Amino acid sequence: MRPVRLMKVFVTRRIPPEGRAALARAADCEVEQWDSDEPIPAKELERGVAGAHGLLCLLSDHVDKRLLDAAGANLKVISTMSVGVDHLALEEIKKRGIRVGYTPDVLTDATAELAMSLLLTTCRRLPEAIEEVRNGGWTSWKPLWMCGYGLTQSTVGIIGLGRIGQAIARRLKPFGIQRFLYTGRQPRPQEAAEFQAEFVSTPKLAAESDFIIVACSLTPATKGLCNKDFFQQMKTTAVFINISRYTGAAQAPWGTSKPRGAVPAAVIQGFLPHGLSVSPRAELNLQRPTSQLAPAQKYSKGPKRGPRLGGKAVRAGLACQVPRSTPSRAGSGSGGLIAVGSQVTMGSPVLLYRRAGCNDLSSTSEPFRPPVHQAWVCLAV
Repeated sequence: MRPVRLMKVFVTRRIPPEGRAALARAADCEVEQWDSDEPIPAKELERGVAGAHGLLCLLSDHVDKRLLDAAGANLKVISTMSVGVDHLALEEIKKRGIRVGYTPDVLTDATAELAMSLLLTTCRRLPEAIEEVRNGGWTSWKPLWMCGYGLTQSTVGIIGLGRIGQAIARRLKPFGIQRFLYTGRQPRPQEAAEFQAEFVSTPKLAAESDFIIVACSLTPATKGLCNKDFFQQMKTTAVFINISRYTGAAQAPWGTSKPRGAVPAAVIQGFLPHGLSVSPRAELNLQRPTSQLAPAQKYSKGPKRGPRLGGKAVRAGLACQVPRSTPSRAGSGSGGLIAVGSQVTMGSPVLLYRRAGCNDLSSTSEPFRPPVHQAWVCLAV
Protein backbone atom coordinates (compact mmCIF):
# COMPACT_ATOMS: atom_id res chain seq x y z
CA MET A 1 0.00 0.00 0.00
CA ARG A 2 1.40 3.38 -1.04
CA PRO A 3 2.06 5.65 1.97
CA VAL A 4 -0.10 8.76 2.27
CA ARG A 5 1.71 11.89 1.19
CA LEU A 6 1.46 14.55 3.88
CA MET A 7 0.48 18.10 2.95
CA LYS A 8 2.77 20.75 4.36
CA VAL A 9 1.19 23.65 6.26
CA PHE A 10 3.44 26.53 7.27
CA VAL A 11 2.49 28.79 10.20
CA THR A 12 4.25 32.15 10.25
CA ARG A 13 4.15 32.86 13.99
CA ARG A 14 3.85 31.23 17.38
CA ILE A 15 0.08 31.01 17.81
CA PRO A 16 -2.14 29.85 20.69
CA PRO A 17 -2.59 26.09 21.06
CA GLU A 18 -6.16 26.26 19.74
CA GLY A 19 -4.81 27.00 16.27
CA ARG A 20 -2.25 24.23 16.31
CA ALA A 21 -4.86 21.80 17.61
CA ALA A 22 -7.21 22.67 14.75
CA LEU A 23 -4.46 21.85 12.25
CA ALA A 24 -3.34 18.74 14.12
CA ARG A 25 -6.77 17.15 13.64
CA ALA A 26 -5.98 16.71 9.97
CA ALA A 27 -4.06 13.45 9.83
CA ASP A 28 -2.70 14.22 6.36
CA CYS A 29 -1.13 17.57 7.36
CA GLU A 30 2.45 18.17 8.44
CA VAL A 31 2.70 21.48 10.31
CA GLU A 32 5.83 23.62 10.35
CA GLN A 33 5.92 26.82 12.40
CA TRP A 34 8.11 29.87 12.87
CA ASP A 35 8.52 29.45 16.60
CA SER A 36 8.70 33.06 17.71
CA ASP A 37 6.43 35.86 18.91
CA GLU A 38 8.22 38.26 16.57
CA PRO A 39 7.39 38.62 12.85
CA ILE A 40 9.17 36.17 10.62
CA PRO A 41 11.94 37.71 8.44
CA ALA A 42 11.19 37.76 4.72
CA LYS A 43 13.94 35.27 3.85
CA GLU A 44 12.77 32.83 6.51
CA LEU A 45 9.19 33.18 5.29
CA GLU A 46 10.21 32.38 1.73
CA ARG A 47 12.19 29.39 2.97
CA GLY A 48 9.35 28.15 5.15
CA VAL A 49 6.60 28.47 2.57
CA ALA A 50 8.56 26.68 -0.16
CA GLY A 51 6.61 23.60 -1.21
CA ALA A 52 3.80 24.28 1.27
CA HIS A 53 0.22 23.33 0.46
CA GLY A 54 -1.26 25.67 3.08
CA LEU A 55 -0.15 28.92 4.72
CA LEU A 56 -1.48 30.31 8.01
CA CYS A 57 -0.29 33.91 8.25
CA LEU A 58 -0.82 37.18 10.13
CA LEU A 59 -1.30 40.81 9.14
CA SER A 60 2.42 41.51 9.30
CA ASP A 61 3.15 38.88 6.64
CA HIS A 62 3.06 40.34 3.13
CA VAL A 63 1.91 37.67 0.71
CA ASP A 64 2.95 39.08 -2.66
CA LYS A 65 4.01 37.68 -6.02
CA ARG A 66 7.55 37.03 -4.82
CA LEU A 67 6.35 34.96 -1.88
CA LEU A 68 3.85 33.07 -4.03
CA ASP A 69 6.65 32.26 -6.47
CA ALA A 70 8.76 31.01 -3.57
CA ALA A 71 5.87 28.83 -2.38
CA GLY A 72 5.48 27.12 -5.72
CA ALA A 73 2.61 25.32 -7.37
CA ASN A 74 1.69 23.25 -4.30
CA LEU A 75 0.11 26.19 -2.46
CA LYS A 76 -3.65 25.69 -2.42
CA VAL A 77 -4.93 27.76 0.52
CA ILE A 78 -3.92 30.84 2.51
CA SER A 79 -5.59 31.51 5.85
CA THR A 80 -4.97 34.81 7.60
CA MET A 81 -5.62 35.19 11.32
CA SER A 82 -7.29 38.54 10.76
CA VAL A 83 -10.29 40.32 9.34
CA GLY A 84 -8.21 42.58 7.10
CA VAL A 85 -6.73 41.19 3.89
CA ASP A 86 -4.80 44.20 2.62
CA HIS A 87 -1.54 42.33 3.24
CA LEU A 88 -2.55 39.75 0.63
CA ALA A 89 -2.00 40.32 -3.10
CA LEU A 90 -5.54 39.24 -3.95
CA GLU A 91 -5.27 39.73 -7.70
CA GLU A 92 -2.12 37.59 -7.88
CA ILE A 93 -3.70 35.01 -5.59
CA LYS A 94 -6.78 35.00 -7.81
CA LYS A 95 -4.69 34.30 -10.91
CA ARG A 96 -3.24 31.20 -9.26
CA GLY A 97 -6.57 29.81 -8.06
CA ILE A 98 -5.49 29.82 -4.42
CA ARG A 99 -8.22 29.80 -1.79
CA VAL A 100 -8.20 32.38 1.00
CA GLY A 101 -9.66 32.15 4.49
CA TYR A 102 -10.02 34.81 7.18
CA THR A 103 -11.62 35.18 10.61
CA PRO A 104 -14.37 37.81 10.74
CA ASP A 105 -15.98 38.98 13.98
CA VAL A 106 -13.50 37.16 16.20
CA LEU A 107 -12.19 40.34 17.86
CA THR A 108 -15.29 42.54 17.67
CA ASP A 109 -16.10 42.47 21.38
CA ALA A 110 -12.47 42.63 22.51
CA THR A 111 -11.76 45.60 20.24
CA ALA A 112 -14.89 47.43 21.37
CA GLU A 113 -13.91 46.84 25.00
CA LEU A 114 -10.44 48.18 24.29
CA ALA A 115 -11.94 51.28 22.68
CA MET A 116 -14.10 51.86 25.75
CA SER A 117 -11.09 51.39 28.03
CA LEU A 118 -9.06 53.93 26.07
CA LEU A 119 -11.94 56.39 25.95
CA LEU A 120 -12.75 56.24 29.66
CA THR A 121 -9.16 56.35 30.88
CA THR A 122 -8.43 59.27 28.56
CA CYS A 123 -11.58 61.24 29.44
CA ARG A 124 -10.93 60.85 33.15
CA ARG A 125 -7.19 61.54 32.62
CA LEU A 126 -6.20 58.38 34.47
CA PRO A 127 -2.74 57.96 32.87
CA GLU A 128 -1.82 61.52 33.91
CA ALA A 129 -3.29 61.12 37.39
CA ILE A 130 -1.52 57.82 38.04
CA GLU A 131 1.76 59.34 36.89
CA GLU A 132 1.26 62.25 39.30
CA VAL A 133 0.81 59.79 42.17
CA ARG A 134 4.01 58.01 41.17
CA ASN A 135 6.14 61.14 40.90
CA GLY A 136 4.78 62.82 44.02
CA GLY A 137 2.69 65.44 42.24
CA TRP A 138 -0.47 64.54 44.14
CA THR A 139 -0.54 66.07 47.62
CA SER A 140 -4.20 66.58 48.51
CA TRP A 141 -7.60 66.82 46.87
CA LYS A 142 -8.13 69.97 44.80
CA PRO A 143 -11.51 70.81 43.23
CA LEU A 144 -10.05 71.82 39.85
CA TRP A 145 -7.12 69.41 39.69
CA MET A 146 -7.13 66.76 36.94
CA CYS A 147 -10.67 67.54 35.82
CA GLY A 148 -11.63 65.32 32.92
CA TYR A 149 -14.43 65.20 30.39
CA GLY A 150 -17.78 63.50 30.98
CA LEU A 151 -19.64 61.41 28.41
CA THR A 152 -23.16 62.29 29.55
CA GLN A 153 -25.03 64.60 27.13
CA SER A 154 -22.07 64.57 24.76
CA THR A 155 -21.82 64.07 20.99
CA VAL A 156 -19.89 60.99 19.90
CA GLY A 157 -18.67 60.64 16.32
CA ILE A 158 -17.83 57.16 15.03
CA ILE A 159 -15.91 56.79 11.79
CA GLY A 160 -16.99 53.40 10.49
CA LEU A 161 -20.28 52.03 11.83
CA GLY A 162 -19.42 48.42 11.04
CA ARG A 163 -19.47 45.54 13.50
CA ILE A 164 -16.90 47.15 15.79
CA GLY A 165 -18.38 50.63 15.48
CA GLN A 166 -21.81 49.30 16.41
CA ALA A 167 -20.38 47.34 19.34
CA ILE A 168 -18.76 50.52 20.64
CA ALA A 169 -21.96 52.55 20.25
CA ARG A 170 -23.90 49.82 22.03
CA ARG A 171 -21.55 50.05 25.00
CA LEU A 172 -21.73 53.84 25.02
CA LYS A 173 -25.54 54.12 25.12
CA PRO A 174 -25.85 53.57 28.90
CA PHE A 175 -23.57 56.57 29.48
CA GLY A 176 -26.33 58.91 28.33
CA ILE A 177 -24.85 60.03 25.03
CA GLN A 178 -27.00 62.82 23.63
CA ARG A 179 -26.11 62.39 19.97
CA PHE A 180 -24.34 59.82 17.82
CA LEU A 181 -22.80 60.85 14.50
CA TYR A 182 -21.21 58.46 12.03
CA THR A 183 -19.60 58.48 8.63
CA GLY A 184 -18.56 55.83 6.14
CA ARG A 185 -18.91 54.77 2.52
CA GLN A 186 -22.68 55.06 2.67
CA PRO A 187 -25.52 55.48 5.19
CA ARG A 188 -26.48 52.42 7.25
CA PRO A 189 -30.01 53.30 8.39
CA GLN A 190 -30.89 49.88 9.81
CA GLU A 191 -27.80 49.68 11.98
CA ALA A 192 -27.95 53.37 12.90
CA ALA A 193 -31.56 53.13 14.07
CA GLU A 194 -30.51 51.31 17.25
CA PHE A 195 -28.54 54.38 18.35
CA GLN A 196 -30.53 57.06 16.48
CA ALA A 197 -27.22 57.84 14.83
CA GLU A 198 -27.00 60.51 12.15
CA PHE A 199 -25.00 59.96 8.95
CA VAL A 200 -22.86 63.04 8.28
CA SER A 201 -19.84 64.07 6.25
CA THR A 202 -16.38 63.59 7.71
CA PRO A 203 -15.79 67.36 8.15
CA LYS A 204 -19.14 67.73 9.95
CA LEU A 205 -18.31 64.82 12.25
CA ALA A 206 -14.93 66.36 13.06
CA ALA A 207 -16.43 69.77 13.77
CA GLU A 208 -19.37 68.71 15.95
CA SER A 209 -18.13 65.69 17.94
CA ASP A 210 -16.95 65.89 21.53
CA PHE A 211 -15.44 62.42 21.23
CA ILE A 212 -14.25 60.89 17.96
CA ILE A 213 -13.64 57.15 17.62
CA VAL A 214 -12.06 55.79 14.46
CA ALA A 215 -13.19 52.22 13.82
CA CYS A 216 -13.12 51.92 10.03
CA SER A 217 -11.32 49.29 8.01
CA LEU A 218 -8.13 49.95 6.08
CA THR A 219 -8.79 50.82 2.42
CA PRO A 220 -7.17 53.29 0.02
CA ALA A 221 -10.10 55.63 0.75
CA THR A 222 -9.60 55.59 4.53
CA LYS A 223 -5.83 55.45 4.86
CA GLY A 224 -4.76 58.72 6.42
CA LEU A 225 -8.37 59.94 6.53
CA CYS A 226 -7.82 61.85 9.77
CA ASN A 227 -5.05 64.07 8.54
CA LYS A 228 -3.91 67.58 9.44
CA ASP A 229 -7.02 69.17 7.94
CA PHE A 230 -9.24 66.81 9.92
CA PHE A 231 -7.61 67.71 13.23
CA GLN A 232 -7.85 71.42 12.47
CA GLN A 233 -11.62 71.03 12.03
CA MET A 234 -12.04 69.41 15.45
CA LYS A 235 -13.26 71.21 18.54
CA THR A 236 -10.44 72.39 20.77
CA THR A 237 -12.05 70.34 23.54
CA ALA A 238 -12.47 67.13 21.52
CA VAL A 239 -11.00 63.76 22.46
CA PHE A 240 -9.73 61.55 19.63
CA ILE A 241 -9.52 57.75 19.88
CA ASN A 242 -8.13 55.66 17.02
CA ILE A 243 -8.43 51.86 17.13
CA SER A 244 -8.11 51.26 13.41
CA ARG A 245 -5.01 49.87 11.77
CA TYR A 246 -3.39 53.22 10.89
CA THR A 247 -6.50 53.78 8.79
CA GLY A 248 -7.98 56.86 10.36
CA ALA A 249 -5.02 58.57 11.97
CA ALA A 250 -2.31 59.74 9.64
CA GLN A 251 0.66 59.30 11.94
CA ALA A 252 2.98 61.86 10.42
CA PRO A 253 0.89 65.05 10.69
CA TRP A 254 -0.52 64.33 14.15
CA GLY A 255 2.33 65.84 16.09
CA THR A 256 1.96 69.26 14.47
CA SER A 257 -1.68 69.28 13.39
CA LYS A 258 -2.83 71.75 16.07
CA PRO A 259 -1.12 74.12 18.47
CA ARG A 260 0.19 72.56 21.65
CA GLY A 261 -2.65 71.90 24.06
CA ALA A 262 -5.43 72.60 21.52
CA VAL A 263 -6.64 68.99 21.44
CA PRO A 264 -6.96 67.88 25.07
CA ALA A 265 -6.49 64.17 24.51
CA ALA A 266 -5.71 61.67 21.79
CA VAL A 267 -5.12 57.94 21.82
CA ILE A 268 -3.70 56.29 18.73
CA GLN A 269 -3.91 52.52 19.00
CA GLY A 270 -3.43 51.23 15.46
CA PHE A 271 -0.24 51.50 13.44
CA LEU A 272 0.88 50.22 10.06
CA PRO A 273 1.79 47.45 9.99
CA HIS A 274 0.75 46.96 13.61
CA GLY A 275 3.87 48.64 14.89
CA LEU A 276 5.37 52.08 15.38
CA SER A 277 8.12 52.92 12.94
CA VAL A 278 11.04 55.22 13.66
CA SER A 279 9.75 58.22 11.69
CA PRO A 280 6.28 58.46 13.28
CA ARG A 281 7.86 57.82 16.67
CA ALA A 282 9.92 60.97 16.24
CA GLU A 283 7.07 63.05 14.79
CA LEU A 284 4.50 62.10 17.41
CA ASN A 285 5.02 64.02 20.61
CA LEU A 286 5.27 61.13 23.05
CA GLN A 287 5.98 63.50 25.94
CA ARG A 288 2.57 65.15 25.79
CA PRO A 289 0.64 63.76 28.77
CA THR A 290 -2.58 63.92 26.76
CA SER A 291 -1.21 61.91 23.82
CA GLN A 292 -1.39 58.20 24.58
CA LEU A 293 -0.04 55.53 22.24
CA ALA A 294 -1.37 52.05 22.93
CA PRO A 295 -0.09 48.83 21.34
CA ALA A 296 -2.30 46.34 19.55
CA GLN A 297 -3.65 44.10 22.33
CA LYS A 298 -7.09 43.05 21.16
CA TYR A 299 -7.04 39.35 22.02
CA SER A 300 -8.61 38.32 25.32
CA LYS A 301 -7.60 35.51 27.62
CA GLY A 302 -9.66 32.35 27.42
CA PRO A 303 -10.56 30.25 24.35
CA LYS A 304 -9.02 31.80 21.24
CA ARG A 305 -11.44 31.61 18.31
CA GLY A 306 -9.18 33.36 15.82
CA PRO A 307 -6.33 30.81 15.76
CA ARG A 308 -8.80 27.92 15.91
CA LEU A 309 -10.85 29.25 13.01
CA GLY A 310 -7.73 30.05 11.03
CA GLY A 311 -6.56 26.47 11.41
CA LYS A 312 -9.97 25.14 10.40
CA ALA A 313 -9.95 27.33 7.30
CA VAL A 314 -6.63 25.82 6.20
CA ARG A 315 -7.94 22.30 6.70
CA ALA A 316 -11.16 23.05 4.84
CA GLY A 317 -9.34 24.65 1.94
CA LEU A 318 -6.95 21.73 1.55
CA ALA A 319 -9.84 19.28 1.67
CA CYS A 320 -11.87 21.36 -0.85
CA GLN A 321 -14.92 20.81 1.31
CA VAL A 322 -18.39 21.48 -0.02
CA PRO A 323 -20.06 24.32 1.90
CA ARG A 324 -22.71 23.28 4.39
CA SER A 325 -24.64 26.48 3.74
CA THR A 326 -24.49 29.47 1.45
CA PRO A 327 -25.86 32.97 1.91
CA SER A 328 -29.08 33.87 0.17
CA ARG A 329 -27.41 35.94 -2.52
CA ALA A 330 -24.68 33.39 -3.24
CA GLY A 331 -24.74 31.15 -6.24
CA SER A 332 -23.58 27.57 -6.30
CA GLY A 333 -21.23 25.51 -8.36
CA SER A 334 -17.65 24.37 -8.44
CA GLY A 335 -14.55 24.77 -10.48
CA GLY A 336 -11.65 27.18 -10.33
CA LEU A 337 -12.42 29.23 -7.23
CA ILE A 338 -10.77 32.26 -5.71
CA ALA A 339 -11.43 33.89 -2.36
CA VAL A 340 -12.66 37.46 -2.41
CA GLY A 341 -15.02 38.24 0.46
CA SER A 342 -17.71 37.50 3.01
CA GLN A 343 -21.49 37.39 3.13
CA VAL A 344 -21.96 34.70 5.77
CA THR A 345 -22.98 34.98 9.39
CA MET A 346 -20.16 36.72 11.21
CA GLY A 347 -18.05 34.59 13.48
CA SER A 348 -17.38 31.72 11.09
CA PRO A 349 -14.02 31.15 9.47
CA VAL A 350 -14.90 32.02 5.93
CA LEU A 351 -13.63 31.06 2.54
CA LEU A 352 -15.54 32.90 -0.17
CA TYR A 353 -14.73 31.82 -3.66
CA ARG A 354 -15.52 33.07 -7.07
CA ARG A 355 -15.77 31.01 -10.20
CA ALA A 356 -12.83 31.40 -12.52
CA GLY A 357 -15.17 32.50 -15.33
CA CYS A 358 -16.16 35.69 -13.47
CA ASN A 359 -13.31 38.06 -14.15
CA ASP A 360 -14.98 41.42 -13.51
CA LEU A 361 -13.82 41.66 -9.91
CA SER A 362 -13.88 45.25 -8.73
CA SER A 363 -11.18 46.94 -6.67
CA THR A 364 -9.40 44.58 -4.30
CA SER A 365 -9.71 47.25 -1.63
CA GLU A 366 -13.38 46.29 -1.29
CA PRO A 367 -13.27 42.48 -1.28
CA PHE A 368 -16.21 41.85 1.05
CA ARG A 369 -19.31 42.93 -0.90
CA PRO A 370 -19.97 40.64 -3.88
CA PRO A 371 -22.56 41.98 -6.35
CA VAL A 372 -25.83 40.06 -6.55
CA HIS A 373 -25.42 39.06 -10.19
CA GLN A 374 -22.20 37.13 -9.76
CA ALA A 375 -21.75 33.45 -9.03
CA TRP A 376 -20.40 32.77 -5.55
CA VAL A 377 -19.69 29.77 -3.42
CA CYS A 378 -19.21 30.19 0.31
CA LEU A 379 -17.40 27.74 2.54
CA ALA A 380 -18.07 28.30 6.24
CA VAL A 381 -16.54 25.72 8.58
